[in-house]
Formats: sequence, C-alpha cells, structure tokens
Amino acid sequence: MKLGRLSATAAFAAFALTLTACSSSPASTDSDPVVDHEGRAVVANFRAPVSNWALESDDAYVLSIAGCLETLVKYDSTTQNIEPMLAESWKQSSETAWDFTLRKNVKFQDGTALDAEAAAASLDHVLKATAPARAVNPKTITEVTAVDANTVRVTTPAADPLLPYRMASVNAGILAPAAYTSKGIDPFGHCTGPFTPVSEKAGQSLSLDRNESYWGGQVQLAGGEIRYITEGPTRATQVQTGEADISMSIPATSLAALETDSAVTVLKTDSPRTATLYLNNSRAPFDDVKLRQAATVALDLPAIAASVYEGAAQPATGPFAPSESWANPDLQVPQVNLEEAKKLVADSGYQQNKPLEIIAITERAEFAGVGAIIQEQFKQIGLQANVVTKSYGSVEPEVLAGNYDMILSQRNRMIDIADPIGFLQSDYTCDGGYNLSHYCSKDYDALIQKALPETDQAKRHDLYRQAGDILAADAANVWLVNEQAIDALGSSVQGYVQDPLTRYVLTKDLAKTK
Repeated sequence: MKLGRLSATAAFAAFALTLTACSSSPASTDSDPVVDHEGRAVVANFRAPVSNWALESDDAYVLSIAGCLETLVKYDSTTQNIEPMLAESWKQSSETAWDFTLRKNVKFQDGTALDAEAAAASLDHVLKATAPARAVNPKTITEVTAVDANTVRVTTPAADPLLPYRMASVNAGILAPAAYTSKGIDPFGHCTGPFTPVSEKAGQSLSLDRNESYWGGQVQLAGGEIRYITEGPTRATQVQTGEADISMSIPATSLAALETDSAVTVLKTDSPRTATLYLNNSRAPFDDVKLRQAATVALDLPAIAASVYEGAAQPATGPFAPSESWANPDLQVPQVNLEEAKKLVADSGYQQNKPLEIIAITERAEFAGVGAIIQEQFKQIGLQANVVTKSYGSVEPEVLAGNYDMILSQRNRMIDIADPIGFLQSDYTCDGGYNLSHYCSKDYDALIQKALPETDQAKRHDLYRQAGDILAADAANVWLVNEQAIDALGSSVQGYVQDPLTRYVLTKDLAKTK
C-alpha cells in the first residue's frame, strides 16, 4: 500500500525533463525585490477553448493553465512524482480499485464543500461524454463512486498500475456540481484553484481574480489574464512589447530575436514532443507501406532541424526521443536515399493523378517552412504535393475522420498521462481515440494490451520499445524532430516554474515585482 505519493520512476525513469538555465523566473537585479501583491499577470497561451469548457476536451488545459481547475493528484515534472492535490492520499484497495482520500475543508470557489459525491460526479461527467478524454474514458475506467464522505473509489476494467497518472490528467479535473448546467460547463466560480474566472471575451481572453479562500495558502497575484493567441510569432512579440508577461510555446523562428532582448528571459527544457508528418494510413497512397517508407527516406531531417529550427531541435530517430529509457538505442536518424525512395514509389505502383495535400497547422509557425521543404524533397522522388496552412482546430474533425493526406503537427507524448502508455494507446491502437494517422496493427495492439497491466518497470519499458520498433518499421508516420519547450518571461515575473507538459502557469506562487 502506498499513501500520499507514487514514485514516477516506474514510468518516467531516465527520461529526465531537466530544466536548462533557469527552472523558474530569473533572479532580480534588485537584491530585495518587492512583490506587487496587486499585480496581475498576462499570459499569451497557444491554445484557445473551443468546446464550451468541456473537461474531456483540450479546454481543460486552458482552465488548468489559468489556475482554476485542479485534479485529485498532480504530476510534478521537477520531482517526477505523483503528488497530492485535492486528494491527500491514495491506495490500491484491490486489483482493479483505487481509493483517493480527499483533503478536508476544501471548498469550491462558489463556497460549497468538496466532498466525495461532488468529486465522483465530476469525474463521471467526463466518463459519460460523447467523445471521452484520451486518459479518462470508459475503456480505462469502469466507474467512479463515493465510498464515504471523503473517499473516492476509481474502478478499472482490468489491473491498471498507472491509474494515479490518469487521475493527474487535467481532463480529470474537479468542478462543483453547479458547474454542470443544461447549457454546458460553467467554470466561473466553480473551480478549487488559486484563481477564479470572472469574465471572458469570446475567442480572445479569460480574466481571473485571486481566490481569497484558496485551500493551498496565500496567492501572490491579484489576478491574471489568459490570452488566446494561436499564432506563435504574435506570442513572441507580445512578451517583447510588454503586452504579455509570459508567452508560452515560442516557435523556433522567433527564438533568435528573443534571446538578444535583455528585457526577456527565455526558458528551455527538454520536452517529450516530436514534430511529425502524419500520414493517412487509411487511404491511398499512404495505405501502402512502400509509400510511407519512401516518404521517410526522401526527407533530410538534419537539414530541417538545422535550417527551420535553427538548431533548437534534434532530428528524430522514431516515435521516441533517444533520451527516453524505452527508446531503442539502435534506431538511427533515417538517411536520405532518393534512389531508394524512387524505387519504393515505383514498386508501389502508385499513379498520381492530382497533387497530394500537406496541411501545415498555423499554431506552429515553423511548419509552413517545414512544409515547403517537404514539398521540394517529395518532388525529387516524383510526388507532387501542395502545402496549405490551416488552424488545427479547424481541421481536426476531418483529420480524425480520415479525410486528409498529410498533416504537419506535433504531440506531447506525456500530456495525457505522464507515461508513454497513454500516447501509445490513444495514438496508434486500432481503436485509439486520437489515432490521427489511422494506423492499425494487430501485433502492435497485442503489445499494448500486454503492457497495460504490467507492474515491472523493466518489462513494461521493453514492451514500449517493441511497440516503437513496430511503428518505425511500418513507417506509420515520419517523425521529424524532437523539440524543446520554450517559454519567454518579462523582467518583472517571479516564481514561474516551467512545465514541459504545459499544464500549470498561474499558480499561487507566481508573482510580479513592482
């Protein structure tokens, strides 16, 4: 039995998300900086809410970043542990059941008490969603019940040693009963976090005030604003002009300008994020493994990393970064071989009647340049392709439905749960909820099913490695470069701790100096 904390070494092992340079805000030049307790922080965020605050959607990340939404437990990237949050302890009460004991005297921002009934009902809303979350869904959780006033029981269909990691997903956030209305989710005044939403400009921003009764103690800032700015260059510009105090997910194309600005501090950290050319495995031409393999050996990944990313990313060897303990160390960066690529195209028998389409999502400014390079390199092997730029939100439904050829996007492997099983299951199993490439392999699925209940770290990591090897051999996608998480701060920001999983920004300890 384990109470209060579950070591994450069983899942994260040697993949250390080590913060480089500064892991928090830069030291002030003033030997005794004065905190402005009436200060308000403006955050330029790369994600905008699009699902009426449904917690099963990515809108939950906006509420978490805003310091509103909290979960039973949290994953701490610096300690690499599952830590208490709204639950003070937890234990596995049977092979398929976990009991979470809630903190006492926690109140929602509307003044109602957090109890097991409210927590269970909140999680049950996510489970019953039409499109459930990737980490929290009926395939992974059978039911959530209140054992008593302070104990929430989460039951799984089979043994799941990583269930606490699922409960740390922002999609498992807890809202007050009054948040669930006939018109959708209303988070205003119904969270438990250090900040409470007070107003929103639709499609533009969310404003928040300090939660004066926060269970976690004194909140340093008087409030904040989350701005929805999907264009990376605009986020970078706003921190330079002082319009934003914190800009998240800075594109590589803006990095040089920020690093020469003495009023801005740039923070970088290793990130389990890989820029990927997703290939639609469900229809021609990429339903043929020969065409997918041709795409892989046609692209010069080191050149893309050096030019478009200006050295801020490393060419990928496959679905995992080499630093991850479950990655196959024998996998190398694919070498360009145009003659082999041409032969694969010829052997496939593919006769191109019209240009293929490469969607470059606008949320990542560098993808337009990456797409242009891919277009030229594909031309050398006889494949014609056009690049179109679109926002990810506008194309996701069609991509999930399989109505596309290729899309340039990126995926943080640990964002659903801080273990690769979430990514491997949702992104590549035949019935995965986020299988953009529409890849399907019975052998691969069998490995994932074997890995799910495995409690032995070494055995589980070996199964992950085997799964990654299958994806690489089948050329399910073209994994381009392993990225860093890059944030930028204004000079008055204090107490900011960069989160490579992009979940927490407005915390009780974030402050500004006068």
